[in-house]
Amino acid sequence: MAQVVNMPRLSDTMEEGTVAKWLKNVGDKIEEGDILAEIETDKATMEFESFHEGTLLHIGVQEGDGAPVDSLLAIIGDEGEDISALLNGASTSSEESSEENIESNSSAAKEETSNSSASEATAMPEGVEVVTMPRLSDTMEEGTVASWLKSVGDTVEEGDILAEIETDKATMEFESFYSGNLLHIGIQEGEGAPVDSLLAIIGPEGTDVDAVLKAYASGEDASTTSTHDSASEKSESKEESTAETKTNTTTQDTKRIFASPLAKKMAEDKGIDLAQVSGSGENGRIVKKDIENFKGSAQAVPSAQATPAKESSSSAVAASVAPINLPVGEEHREETKNSQMRKVIAKRLSESKFSAPHYYLTIEVDMENAKASRAHINGLPDTKVSFNDMVLKACAMALKKHPQVNTSWNNDTTIVNHHVHMGVAVAVDEGLVVPVLKFADQMSLTQIGASVKDLAGRARNKKIKPDEMEGSTFTVSNLGMFGILEFTSIINQPNSAILSVGAIVEKPVVKNGQIVVGNTMKITLACDHRTVDGATGAQFLQTLRAYLENPVTMLA
Repeated sequence: MAQVVNMPRLSDTMEEGTVAKWLKNVGDKIEEGDILAEIETDKATMEFESFHEGTLLHIGVQEGDGAPVDSLLAIIGDEGEDISALLNGASTSSEESSEENIESNSSAAKEETSNSSASEATAMPEGVEVVTMPRLSDTMEEGTVASWLKSVGDTVEEGDILAEIETDKATMEFESFYSGNLLHIGIQEGEGAPVDSLLAIIGPEGTDVDAVLKAYASGEDASTTSTHDSASEKSESKEESTAETKTNTTTQDTKRIFASPLAKKMAEDKGIDLAQVSGSGENGRIVKKDIENFKGSAQAVPSAQATPAKESSSSAVAASVAPINLPVGEEHREETKNSQMRKVIAKRLSESKFSAPHYYLTIEVDMENAKASRAHINGLPDTKVSFNDMVLKACAMALKKHPQVNTSWNNDTTIVNHHVHMGVAVAVDEGLVVPVLKFADQMSLTQIGASVKDLAGRARNKKIKPDEMEGSTFTVSNLGMFGILEFTSIINQPNSAILSVGAIVEKPVVKNGQIVVGNTMKITLACDHRTVDGATGAQFLQTLRAYLENPVTMLA
């Protein structure tokens, strides 16, 4: 049966998309996971993959044309299948098109007359909007509700923050596109659900929520719906018995406590009642520092009772042998649920490590001139650069001279990037993110420094946008500030290489036949052997060393 593919919502603010390029033509065979087209959103141009198998029967939006979200993008079905009914239905409202698409996926076929009568009986009440789990990143398949900032019954204005959604890349605030009352919450705090699952319902006060849920469920496969409801009921009944031990509040609470996910986790670990903590964040929200600064009553820790030593039958032996006080304690371990970001990091790194044949090249760089240049630059008014900024600038310039390192493996082809987008690995509480400096080779040292500070700060505060973490062509990971002398990194695909930067060390070195005090730094280049040969990687490092040992050449 033919499947209607609608224009996807690829960002939280996307209302319309433009087809930048079709990668499949009418008549082509489509497999699940094949890239159908490149879609230009309001933030970036992203690849859109097919969730269906069959033959591409129709293209609804031509290259260069734009269309609203949920409008007909393509039709996939069996070769030679009649799709005239679907094409005629494309001229109706987007809501009818969406319902038609859902009905076409149902495993049990229904008669046309019963379809129309069922549609009338379960029509969505006027003014009601169903909010689904948004796709907040191009790789997001599932989202977790970290916290709700609105409760059932609250008035919601367009632009209000509804909830914090944890994706595979970051925890982001999700704002409402509608105004009304929050009538229903479909996914509770801490629970995850696939993209497009029912997240919430917004509409006029007094709306019959059961009727809305019935109307929404009528468009879904009955078996899938019943399975989901059963799982939800089991989950809710299981959680009722442990509700008192959790810091997350429910919609039945008389007073809602607003706290960040990290603050809740810290409070739970430390046994702190959030009701006793004063929040310093926006609108009294409890944040990390509030838990760290909380002065609560210390809990009494029971002291271990020593087991009395048995008396010896021989007084001489008892006098010569001292009692042995063995340690007494309780085994303790803790199992925490992996965040969506942590699971995706594990998946991506495993894919990279086991699919790309890594090899490593290490050199030691004389940093004497770099230290002197940095001190001179930072002595100027309103100027501040770090050694990491100098490494990023040197890498960007070296990549322009060695474009084979600035590549991506694409199975049958190798993509050579003539632009330089530098990825900068940044550690956050939930794992690791990689903000991207676009066109880094065209930036000055001070511009690089300011951009890295801004991106890293917003990444740690969970304010960074998804498109600011996409499109890197080369990545730098620096652990020198932690005193790490040398390490290797896993390639951040689809990059072909990543540079690992160690600490600057003061040690004896030989210069002009004399042993003197010097400052050196070890850097290691991890390369994908499918695209970067050993000699190519070595030549890149030689150029990189020349820039770092003679920083004035980066200012020319």
